[in-house]
Amino acid sequence: MIRYCGRNFSSTELDQIRSLTKHNPGFNRSRLSREVCEMFHWLKPDGKLKDMSCRVAMLRMHEDGLICLPPPTRIKHPIRKVEPTAATDLQDSVLCSVELLPELHFKVVTKKSSALWNEYIERYHYLGYTPLPGAQLRYFIYAGEQLVALTGFGAAAWQTAPRDNFIGWNHDQRKKNLNLIVNNARFLILPWIKSKNLASKILSLTARQLPDDWEGRYTIRPLLLETFVEKERFAGTCYRAANWKLLGQTQGRGKLGPTGKISVPIKDVWVYPLNKNFRHILKA
Repeated sequence: MIRYCGRNFSSTELDQIRSLTKHNPGFNRSRLSREVCEMFHWLKPDGKLKDMSCRVAMLRMHEDGLICLPPPTRIKHPIRKVEPTAATDLQDSVLCSVELLPELHFKVVTKKSSALWNEYIERYHYLGYTPLPGAQLRYFIYAGEQLVALTGFGAAAWQTAPRDNFIGWNHDQRKKNLNLIVNNARFLILPWIKSKNLASKILSLTARQLPDDWEGRYTIRPLLLETFVEKERFAGTCYRAANWKLLGQTQGRGKLGPTGKISVPIKDVWVYPLNKNFRHILKA
């Protein structure tokens, strides 16, 4: 048994993949990944093929000498850097408490507005822009007509001890139900917006709006929100004010870091239950 991209592959399944590639020399890598997804019923939460994860898994198998893939049919271009434009230039400061702002409302990022969201995040978020993994939802948050913040939600971390101990699930339960947890991967209050309690207000509204939006897009209703806050940079005050629960800290190893060695910043692990029976359902 060997693991790639969150899925275990048995020796029998590897033989099936080898047979598929051998007997279909005309299939390119994209076609092969779709065929493997269908063969193993490897699907996203919305029922679509998980072909991108499968393609990455098969590429790693190829690099590890376990299978032989055909040469790529496309030239891989370098990722284009997000360049700032006048659309995201600094604006005049807004100085007032959240109670004095116009009513807050959320706009889901669409294909048309995606580049603008990316640009704001790259320009003003300390982590910059990177594509969110897996299922995702991104928001522009407005106070009336004034853009005040941006948020992004994606797939949950595969494993983190504080969260997993809090839930109390085992490996198989986590593997089955991880898609019921959503990660708050980006949260940006624009630097010219100085509004007391705005961040915690946005988090409270998010807990009400995101479950419906996520279910509408992926036909799955999330049960738990999670986020990771860099200890040396932020205190997590807005999460505490919005009734999120601090569970502990990461070990600072990242996904591929060596055991016992800190290779990435240590982060606080915060969660927010969206259903009072979340433990029972996640452990089902």
